[in-house]
Amino acid sequence: MTRLLVPLMVVAAAISATPAHADMKAPQQIIEDAVEQLAEKMDGRNEELAANREALYVLIDQILLPRFDRRFAAQIVLAKHWRTASESQRERFIAAFYQVLLRRYADGLLDFDRDRVTVLPFHGDLTKKRSKVRSTVELDDGTTAAVDYEFVKRKSGWLLFNVVVEGISYVRNYRAELDSEIRESSLEAVIERLEGEAGVTSDG
Repeated sequence: MTRLLVPLMVVAAAISATPAHADMKAPQQIIEDAVEQLAEKMDGRNEELAANREALYVLIDQILLPRFDRRFAAQIVLAKHWRTASESQRERFIAAFYQVLLRRYADGLLDFDRDRVTVLPFHGDLTKKRSKVRSTVELDDGTTAAVDYEFVKRKSGWLLFNVVVEGISYVRNYRAELDSEIRESSLEAVIERLEGEAGVTSDG
């Protein structure tokens, strides 16, 4: 499942390739546009980006940051620990967790194949605060995997905050993983570990 999640997370992240406009684009259109634009950005660059990790991180950051609700995703992941965290700890966790996601899933961008992604017809209610876009991705063995992109509506437009692969949510997975680690050590220790993994320097 980890290998499957890698390319899919980056595809989901690519929604930011479409900027927010006054005529707010629907989540499905954002995903469809992004699949095409990501294919254009990656055209002929696989070897270059595979050899240059920093360039790969920069490309993903340019794509992901503007259209990913980092704070909301971090709040869901920390769950009850968010309420007891100081504002400084919250901001540090948001920054470190985002950078860890970017680095962990960077290799997936190199595996992106536009022809394997099918965005399914949208049946949601855009008047609600949250929405979900469903898609399928063809795997190497010819089978398909269901991938759902979960959005939250903000004033700036629809923002991605979660990806669900074959019913497995990355937000819920991280929440369980980090909750166990926090209970065994502390929130501060977890933040420091993430900062180390992500190469984030705390102002402290």
